[in-house]
Amino acid sequence: MKALYVRIYLTVVLVLAAFAFASAWLFQHQIEQERGSADAAASERLTAIALLVHRALPPASAPREDQAASLREWGQRLRMAIALEDVQGKRIAASDAFLRREDEPGARRLAVDLEDGRSLVIMRQFRPQGAAVGGPAGAQGQRPPPRREDTFNLGMLNHRLGGEALALLLVLLFFAVAAGAYPVVRRLTRRLEGLQRGVERFGEGNLSHRVDDEGKDEVARLAASFNRAAGQIETLLRSHQSLLANASHELRSPLARLKMAFSMFEEASPAQRERLRREIETNIGELDALVEEVLLASRLESGSGEPHRDPVDLLGVAAEEAAKSGAELDVGNGMSDLRVLGEERLLRRALRNLLENARRYGGGEVKLQMQRDLREAQLRVCDRGPGVPPEMRERIFEPFFRLPGHAEQAGGVGLGLSLVKQIAQRHQGSVRCEARDGGGSCFVLTLPLG
Repeated sequence: MKALYVRIYLTVVLVLAAFAFASAWLFQHQIEQERGSADAAASERLTAIALLVHRALPPASAPREDQAASLREWGQRLRMAIALEDVQGKRIAASDAFLRREDEPGARRLAVDLEDGRSLVIMRQFRPQGAAVGGPAGAQGQRPPPRREDTFNLGMLNHRLGGEALALLLVLLFFAVAAGAYPVVRRLTRRLEGLQRGVERFGEGNLSHRVDDEGKDEVARLAASFNRAAGQIETLLRSHQSLLANASHELRSPLARLKMAFSMFEEASPAQRERLRREIETNIGELDALVEEVLLASRLESGSGEPHRDPVDLLGVAAEEAAKSGAELDVGNGMSDLRVLGEERLLRRALRNLLENARRYGGGEVKLQMQRDLREAQLRVCDRGPGVPPEMRERIFEPFFRLPGHAEQAGGVGLGLSLVKQIAQRHQGSVRCEARDGGGSCFVLTLPLG
């Protein structure tokens, strides 16, 4: 019994069955208690009547004829079936009603011991509702008013009939809920089974597969969470695949140049050897930079290792990097203390990549502007290059993407801006490209203040 819907459904059915049995047992127990209470009340009432009759009867020492006459008189007054027995249990007298009922089926005797040793016997009889009795009313088929001693038994009959109706109602309720619970449980577990199949297909390599996440319940939220996680995993794997493919492609050019330089080195003249040596050093430096950028991009993409949340003097970092690249630094008013929380090495790398990109593709005029507001700082690296077409201002931050017609230059393999975006996102910031008034582009790096 491994199917989840079967287990859930059986659990619902068993709970309903337990509820039905418990309700029936409690109802029966209540009936029995009420029946016992009614019997006790009836016995107390009859005992009180017996005490009243005892006080009205002649004493035990009186002649038996006087005792018999008095008993029959009280039997007529009370309209009860009563009899009187002496100390030895021999009958002294009995009322007419007692004599009529004595041999009828269903008769019940209640004996009450009197203080003088005699016993007063009261006859109780269950008379079914609608039964005919003797006399004129009985001859006409009419039902006389129920006698006092019959009231308790008729009430028990009503209780019994009510108990049967309740039991039937509980049975019908059980089957109705059991029949209605099955499609509900099956629909829930069918969605879980669909989610399971989706996870299995995704695990088999179908990274684009998504599951149905319609609805607003927990299963729908679980499916939506799976779809989000699947999208992130697919993006990460595609990015790693693209990174690996592009890195392999970019490694071929410096490796081919190195291979050619080494093959020519032995037969070259001293002047040619010096040129080849510089070429080898340049290619080795390019390989080293490419490997470093690939490793850094892979680490940032995987999200491994949270950045150190240390205060970083952003103004000092900007001043140093601007001086190294020969860029003009423009600092606004009130910028004497500008600190952010993060990892200085990564922030320095992001700013350096923006400045190098502007120097490489943006002409000779490079300007670094610093601005701030209440919650964030902005570093704007502006150039006077050909600019970036609007439709490509998002794509230039993709790994290994370069604008059409841009020749490959030393260190320019298309990873610089991608690293800037990853570093900004790692510090809860952002980067974007804007057009500059008068021509050129501005790359805006936004970071939250610490």
